[in-house]
Amino acid sequence: MHLSGLTISEASRKLAKGEISSEELTRSCIERIEKVDGKLNAIVHRNFDYAIDAARKADKKSDFESPLSGIPYLAKDVFCEAGVPTTGCSNMLREKNYISPFDSTTTKRLKNAGAISIGKTNTDEFTMGASTETSCYGVTRNPWDISRVAGGSSGGSAAAVSADEAIFALGTDTGGSIRQPAGFCGIAGIRVTYGRTSRYGVMSMASSLDTIGPMCKSVEDLAIVLEAISGKDIMDGTTSEKPVEPYSKLQNNVKGLKIGLPKEYFIEGIRPDCEKAIRDAAALYKSMGAELIDISLPHTKYAVATYYILCPSEVSSNMARYDGLRYGHTVKKPEDLVDYYQRARSEGFGAEVKRRIMIGTYALSAGYFDAYYLKAQKVRTLIRKDFEDAFQKVDVILSPVSPHPAFIVGANSADPVAMYLEDVFTVAQVMAGIPCLSVPCGMSKEGLPIGLQLMGPQWGERAILNAAYAYEQATEWHTKKPTI
Repeated sequence: MHLSGLTISEASRKLAKGEISSEELTRSCIERIEKVDGKLNAIVHRNFDYAIDAARKADKKSDFESPLSGIPYLAKDVFCEAGVPTTGCSNMLREKNYISPFDSTTTKRLKNAGAISIGKTNTDEFTMGASTETSCYGVTRNPWDISRVAGGSSGGSAAAVSADEAIFALGTDTGGSIRQPAGFCGIAGIRVTYGRTSRYGVMSMASSLDTIGPMCKSVEDLAIVLEAISGKDIMDGTTSEKPVEPYSKLQNNVKGLKIGLPKEYFIEGIRPDCEKAIRDAAALYKSMGAELIDISLPHTKYAVATYYILCPSEVSSNMARYDGLRYGHTVKKPEDLVDYYQRARSEGFGAEVKRRIMIGTYALSAGYFDAYYLKAQKVRTLIRKDFEDAFQKVDVILSPVSPHPAFIVGANSADPVAMYLEDVFTVAQVMAGIPCLSVPCGMSKEGLPIGLQLMGPQWGERAILNAAYAYEQATEWHTKKPTI
């Protein structure tokens, strides 16, 4: 196996023992990118010279005490890194190849832990999408079947980790953008409790919904990265002072664990092979000593509609900063300032971004605010209450990540509503502010990965990581690799 196929824990042990060097590990990832990314289009900016130099410095220090020291990773193209292009995969910033003058808190924390950034991954434009098809760089393809999407919006990160182009990657999750592509690509990914990780230096889509987290080859790796990047940040007032738990000290024991099965997540329209994989996972948990409890989350049916009022409303506000004056796409010979704004934004933004800006502006406008935005906020409260009530009875909740495996590129391109419905199992948790993760649990009839979703109460990251780790140790789905 090439070195880029190692997990964080495997690579860290080899580095500490002197069996491999950080430069060898980094070059292996670079070689893998050069070999397969022409088929995948997962990487949009390459930072190889910096990465090799950083790896050599790590080898010279020979200090691999940190589990992330000398480990190469990729960041979604919304994470600011000093001196590195950060475009949000939008023509708004791509035209002038925007270079960030500062580091995001997360990339800075990883740098301090010794991790090495080797590039940026593809994403739907400003993270708006569920397939990476809205990226100005073109779609990212699934390494298990390049005729299919890798998911979105963190599709580039998911495909890159699945295809061993890096040891791990960073993603963002606003409505499922870590979990859905992780499920589609057969890797592990976690959405944290809102406020657990800092969003400073990460391009915003919907500020009350956005979170950032790792995408890895194993649950153990998720825990290692999450422990390094979590915690209070004075640059992000939404981060919590709640102490970071030792996530990496995982427990392989689910005896007595109460697992909820929500009836609203086993609905008409879910693929039979997907439902079977999820129910088989539940049965395995039961055989390991967990207790399965049927539960109801009654306001789930309103989740997608509520999300697609609240999210675009925040999008319309956050996208206002991209006016083409201070940076980004510019316009020549405008008639006046209004003409400049109109042309800069019309030319710079893609169709999905403009669609969400218009939906959000409409929902927030006078005469419609009460009917749409205010009512959506009330429903959001009811959805959160559903989860609070459920966690009085159970420790974690189990469900599918998606009702089907990865779909064909272009299948939903002409139907925005169909694309929004891709989020049917991943947006309710967002509005409740709870942690949830995806872990591989089976293969479809076409040989595509199927993702299992585990949800926990607020600040329950350790509970879902332990539950996922126990499942992973009892199965081999996470060891499956695409043949690309």
